[in-house]
Amino acid sequence: MAHIAIMKNSLEHLSQTALDIALKAGAEAADVITLEGSSVAVDMRAGALEHAERAEGTDIGLRVLIGQKQAIVSSSNTSEATLKEMAERAVAMARIAPDDPYIGLADPADLANSWDIAALELADSSPEPTPEALQDDASRAEAAALSIAGVSQVQSASASYGKNKVHIATSGGFSGGYTRTSRSLSCVAIAGEGLGMERDYDGDGRIFQADLRSAEEIGQRAAERAVERLDPQKPKTGAYPVMFDERISSTLVGHLLSAVSGAMVARGSSWLRDAMGEDVLPKGLSILEDPHRVRISGSRPFDAEGLPTKPRYIVENGVLQSWTLDLANARKLGLQSTANAARGTGSAPSPSVWNIGLTQGTQSRDALLSDMGTGFLVTSLIGSTINPNTGDYSRGASGFWVENGAITHAVNEVTIAGNLRDMLRSVTPANDARTHLSRVVPSLLVEGLTLAGA
Repeated sequence: MAHIAIMKNSLEHLSQTALDIALKAGAEAADVITLEGSSVAVDMRAGALEHAERAEGTDIGLRVLIGQKQAIVSSSNTSEATLKEMAERAVAMARIAPDDPYIGLADPADLANSWDIAALELADSSPEPTPEALQDDASRAEAAALSIAGVSQVQSASASYGKNKVHIATSGGFSGGYTRTSRSLSCVAIAGEGLGMERDYDGDGRIFQADLRSAEEIGQRAAERAVERLDPQKPKTGAYPVMFDERISSTLVGHLLSAVSGAMVARGSSWLRDAMGEDVLPKGLSILEDPHRVRISGSRPFDAEGLPTKPRYIVENGVLQSWTLDLANARKLGLQSTANAARGTGSAPSPSVWNIGLTQGTQSRDALLSDMGTGFLVTSLIGSTINPNTGDYSRGASGFWVENGAITHAVNEVTIAGNLRDMLRSVTPANDARTHLSRVVPSLLVEGLTLAGA
């Protein structure tokens, strides 16, 4: 970690000042997160600028601990007088808070002490795009969508850029921060007229502006997807194989990731609470968390409690290997933190997953569709009823009907239902995952789900 001179107004200096003030005010221990961000976004519609916004600000969140009591305060005013007022208020709150036997800072010996931010490539050094450049991107995406036959209008075309700095410091001796940038472009197209209108989208988000897909490609793909959804039908109610398209397949894995959260497990409210060491995916499939992937939005060298992050298997060869833990939930379960603490300025640390990847299959999506025979290809999900205790799953869906391995027509107003434990143990992955995403999950074929249609 390269140390640089501390500027008077730097986030590092601000964080240390807040810690010093908190300890002087009576805190026995404290930690702080400071955030500094700027963003610019534009929305285009019907060839005209519909909305433009720029935001800048600095926010600070202070947590103080007195014995086994804690309190958290936050502010967007970072003057020294405000920091003093915050600290005094937090200490007064902590003194009357209930005891929590599991709270506490990390052991200094466990803290991250070196890292290479540059190697992770979390920030693009190229200049911030002008509002005119963002407007041009959105305009070109809209024009590309409107050029596709069957598209009646573009609901929105949006472009944005953001730059955010974060710094975390603790009275236990940790201090570290980094900068992130983001650049995004999206388009929502509408095809058809009147009651027959259908809508779909495409978009891209990257850390580096040079990696962003072209506006023309995004607009055209959004339009093509909308046209493909015209004239939908309802399938007959019954049990069918269902393929979750790569655009939405990560939601299935997301339910598993939620169920292995230490907070859920410690409360006893997870459908996987008794599944450690058991099969939760088919043999040969793994979920690897890697917080050190280059140019990926979920990468970070340390977590919100100052612990060094490292790759780990959540599921290996189908078998559940690890809960996702911050310090407090690890202590509740008698385990060690997996360095997965995240926090905002107004909240205590809680478990969160970083970058994950599910083992990709050997077949293309089209090959799996061919093998599926007759069934449902899901491209969009709406609403959800997920029982966190049992894993019972029910969601509204739309997509395409498949007969004899080929797509025949669009489908909408369908409810798909099953149990997540059974669904995940029967998935077959395709090989089409986008590797630049934080969650790399290919299309997934699931056997025998119940469809409620016509």
